[in-house]
Amino acid sequence: MLILASASQSRKKLLENSQIEFIQISSNFDETSIKETNIFNLALELSFQKANSLSENFQKIYLPDEFNYGPLEILGCDSIFEFKGQPYGKPSNRDEAFIRWKKMSGEFGFLHTGHTLIIGNFDATSNRFEISETIKKTVSSTVYFSKLEDWEINSYVDTNEPLYCAGGFALEGIGGKYIEKIEGCFSNVMGLSLPWLRKNLNK
Repeated sequence: MLILASASQSRKKLLENSQIEFIQISSNFDETSIKETNIFNLALELSFQKANSLSENFQKIYLPDEFNYGPLEILGCDSIFEFKGQPYGKPSNRDEAFIRWKKMSGEFGFLHTGHTLIIGNFDATSNRFEISETIKKTVSSTVYFSKLEDWEINSYVDTNEPLYCAGGFALEGIGGKYIEKIEGCFSNVMGLSLPWLRKNLNK
């Protein structure tokens, strides 16, 4: 059984649409405690810490009865957008979102999503989660943006959607119409590479 260690609604929707059975539990890991400067490695380390934080605190988690025995997988993910070598997380305000989109208009960047899958068994009797394997990988996709007029950028920023998304855009939302094309894994840009997950769950 799969546990998504994230509060992300886009990742939840991806799993639901793929008919993958799971439950969602936020890890509440403090991301500011990680000081890695390499964007690629940072996404991977944050994904690991989210999954690992949940695995280390299993005793404090309430699980439905069907989760109280047998194999479990904990999935941690974290997405960071890279533009011209700089990490773009969620814009702090609307002005920052506008400035970013002015720079990204007609350009391209890279969406890196770190994935960690911790596989093990949980025994409710002994209250222990025993890890058998940890699989980690950062999946990267190239995102090409349309050339936008200022009024289009303002219109998008006014929706407030950019303020809640890594990089300041949501492919699956209003921002999808401003993305020219994707090179690489499509679902990865929404925060979770479904082909990567399928391959590793099948193991």
